[in-house]
Amino acid sequence: MPKIQFTYGNENKTVEAETGKTILQVAQANSIPMISACGGMGICTTCMCMIEKNPENLEPATPAEKNMGLDGKINRLGCQARIKGATSVFL
Repeated sequence: MPKIQFTYGNENKTVEAETGKTILQVAQANSIPMISACGGMGICTTCMCMIEKNPENLEPATPAEKNMGLDGKINRLGCQARIKGATSVFL
């Protein structure tokens, strides 16, 4: 399983993630504080995060992300970005 490093506040936490899960799903499953006001529908931007390393290890940006003008590499919606491999995320 790929390892995902989360940086939030003054903390760093590295967890294993199942391929195909979203960053939001992995964060919530590991008690990492990531907000999602719309419940993961990709319409509110509260789960926006910055990909610090290996953006290529995420599935390409979704139409919801593209409609919001996100580049699909550095700035992603945690509820839309699906994991393919190890990466590092800043919340």
